[in-house]
This record gives sequence, structure tokens and C-alpha cells, in this order.
Amino acid sequence: MGYGLTAPRAKLVLATLGLAALVAVQPAPMPLSQGGLAHAQEGPKSLADLSDRLIDSVVNISTSQRVSGGERNVPRPRLPEGSPFQEFFDEFFDNLPDGEGQGRGGERSVQSLGSGFVIDAEEGIIVTNNHVIADADEVTANFNDGSSITAEIIGTDPKTDLAVLKIDPSENPDMQEVPLGDSEAMRVGDWVLAIGNPFGLGGSVSVGIVSAFGRDINSGPYDNFIQTDAAINRGNSGGPLFNMNGEVIGINTAIISPSGGSIGIGFAIPTDLAIGVIDQLREFGETRRGWLGVRIQQVTDDIAESLGMDSAKGALVAGIIEGGPVDDGSIEPGDVIITFDGKPVETMRELPLVVAESPVGKEVDVVVLRDGEEQTVQVTLGRLEDGEQLALTTEPTGDGAGDEAETIELFGMTLAELDDAQREEFEISDEVSGGVVVTLVEEGSAAANRGVNAGDVIVEIAQESVSTPADVQEAITALQESERRNALLMLAGTDGALRFVTIRID
Repeated sequence: MGYGLTAPRAKLVLATLGLAALVAVQPAPMPLSQGGLAHAQEGPKSLADLSDRLIDSVVNISTSQRVSGGERNVPRPRLPEGSPFQEFFDEFFDNLPDGEGQGRGGERSVQSLGSGFVIDAEEGIIVTNNHVIADADEVTANFNDGSSITAEIIGTDPKTDLAVLKIDPSENPDMQEVPLGDSEAMRVGDWVLAIGNPFGLGGSVSVGIVSAFGRDINSGPYDNFIQTDAAINRGNSGGPLFNMNGEVIGINTAIISPSGGSIGIGFAIPTDLAIGVIDQLREFGETRRGWLGVRIQQVTDDIAESLGMDSAKGALVAGIIEGGPVDDGSIEPGDVIITFDGKPVETMRELPLVVAESPVGKEVDVVVLRDGEEQTVQVTLGRLEDGEQLALTTEPTGDGAGDEAETIELFGMTLAELDDAQREEFEISDEVSGGVVVTLVEEGSAAANRGVNAGDVIVEIAQESVSTPADVQEAITALQESERRNALLMLAGTDGALRFVTIRID
């Protein structure tokens, strides 16, 4: 069993059929010298001792789930009266197990396999992937010595695809544990080792190297995967990625493959991300992540130029979550967060990760770029899990609609004041309390090329509120007079969600 997303001529597969642990071994290319071929650097002569030491800590995770038959049940065929095949089909369907062959509504049992590893033998704690055990009615840990023990799920985290299981340690007093190592100490080219039972074949070992760090495969909000060329196949999900000291530096999760088999592109969750999640799942049975309460977007080169920034960096605040930690005005839409708790924020996707890793209730310093100047504000973090109920609610910004019904055409947009008639025509949410509504967007125009749609409401231009089409024209003129090439627009969608776009104005 596995799932994933499609890449060009390839498929991202979350491997869920067997046991796994990772390590890489691949000879370095032989450099040329004036005297001919230089001697190749030698790798480890044998990994037998290391494999023998680690293999008993890696377990196969098998799950079973009762599901309704639905579309998968095989309906009894209706044959023409007197068909010679009727007796054959009647005998076949009458002898199917209960729940199968009954058409819609029957139940059947679905099994799947994955991998895991023991991190605490005294407590019987096993780590695996969330997708390995998701929706399972029963989870079993199968050890290398042939023993099988029913496992209890004590915590899961779909965002990082991690799960923690617990077994009764008295049922296998000889089980081996492995330590969690420092994934940040690894370097591209370092050897790594994988142990598992891909495709249900049984225990097997594969080796490779660390191919890259920080891979984002769009599987979750905290993607920061280690890429390896060690063979990972279906069934390896949840298994450990080892360094040459026998420490786990990653948890195998996915592969990119056109066929479902390994082509040398596998991904593992780094332990520096996993350790905090594992600790919280063990202690609380759930995660407790820090929460800032902002909606953000990437700072593009155009946005950086429109804000007078030297380079595109940081995370642009597109909206503030009502009731969130910064709903007090300490951070405002249009701010660019460039440092969080002393850590620089180079790209948008770095901010959610560093915030989530911070303790709930911690007071942190946040450096923002506002009106061209750096400012430091203090923020007390909330809890992400509490704030997720508010995640789709944003605080509207604007000065309210004016009284006159004027329209102008600008950069392919027809603009009008936001009044009750426009609100009804475009079904604009009451969350949008003011601004200038875009009533028409000319195909192929500068606005259309930036994704502006009819019904969008311009709330700010260059971080200044606008409430009438005249305000928009005045703001654009001021930018052109200051020799700006782009205008930064804050737009509210019909549902109230805020975003920023830049439009070329020179």
C-alpha cells in the first residue's frame, strides 16, 4: 500500500509495505591526474557488524482495518435466464467470505505493511510514519526474531507524518533500541544505511549516501526532508535512516519513482525535526506547537522592489488571524518578518517551521520590516492546535466604502467603490468591510497576469489604505512620481482572505 503525488514522468510514493532503515554506500568517482587514474577512495569494507547490531531494533508494522465494501465489493452478475454459467457464478459467490461479493454495504478487512524502530526498549516505544498506521483498527509490531506484539497508538502527527506506538516490553524483554542522532551534523556525501523488508520480502539491508538536505516535496507544511540514494521501496515507510555510528538521523517516508520501485531518490524526515514531535507525542499524546497567528506569502523580487528592499527575503504578512497572538496590532499586514526569536527568516517556508518548534506561551522578539524600517516587536506565542479553528478567519482592513459611485479603469482593471450592490453582485463576504472593488479585469492585462479577478477588493496600495477609486489613482500617481516600477496591492478575496500582488506601473 502506498500513496503519493505525481511528478513529471515519476511518482512520489509513500512506501507502506515493509520494514526499513537507511544507510548509503556508493563509490566516489575516480579523479583523473596527469599520471593516469588516481586511486578511488575506499568505502567501508563491510557493513556486516553494523547491520547485525541494528537489525533487531527495526520492526515490521502490520495493520488491519475493517472497511465497508462499497465500490470494491464484487456484485453478483446477472446472467441471461438459462445461462450455462449461472451455476458456476452462484457457487463462486456463495463461497466468498462474509461481507464480500454482497454488493454495496458489506465489510472487508484491509491489511498493510510498513516499518518502525524501537527507541526505548524499557518503555516499549516504537516510531513509525503516521500514514503507515492511519485509520488502522489493529497494529502489530513484528520483530526480527519472529515474535509479534500488538501495539497501541499513543500519538500521531499528520503534519510531519510521524506516529509513536507502545508495546508491552515484557512480551519481548530482549528487544534492542537505537539512539536518535544529530541529522544537522550530517553532510552531503555521508554514508547512510537502510534495513527493512521492502515489498514484504523480509529483512534486507541497503546502503547509499546523503544526496541533499532541505527537500520540499509538498507533502506537508514542515517539509524539510533528507534526500538519499539508498534503496527505499514500498514497505520501507517509517523505517530508520542510520549514520555509520548506528544512530538514526532520519525516518524514511517517501520515494519518487515512475514504477513504485527505488530509482535512488528517497526522502527521510530529519531527526532534528522529528525529536521534538516524538517527545510531545510521548508526553501528551498530541503536538503542542507555537502559533503566531499570521497568514504569510513569499516575498518575490517584484514585492521586494515595491517595498524598497535590497533583496527578496523574509515572509510577507498577508493577514492577521482574528483572536490570534498578534491581533493586538503588534504585527500588521504588509510587514515583512525577517527575524524570529533571533533566527533569520530567509524564505517564507522557514517561518512556520521555526514558529512551530517554539514553546507555547514563550515571549519572542520578532523583527519586521515596516514602511522601509526595521522594527522589533515582542510577541507571546499561542498554540497552533487551538488556533486552527480560526485559521480561515482573517481580520479585514480598510476605511469603509464611500458614498459616491465612481469608477475608473487602471492597468486592465475597472474599479468601483464597495457598496451593497457590488457586495451582492460579487457575493463579497461581510468580512471585507471596505476598499475598492474590481468589477472587471481585461484579459491579457497587467492585472490579469497577476491573478487579479473580478470581485477582488483592493484594501491597500503600498501599505496605505484606500476606500475610493480616486484613492487608488492618487496612490499610483505618487508611486510613479517616486519612480517606483511596481505597485504593491493588498487584495481581499470574496471570502475575506487577504493576499498581496504587485502590478507593473512604469
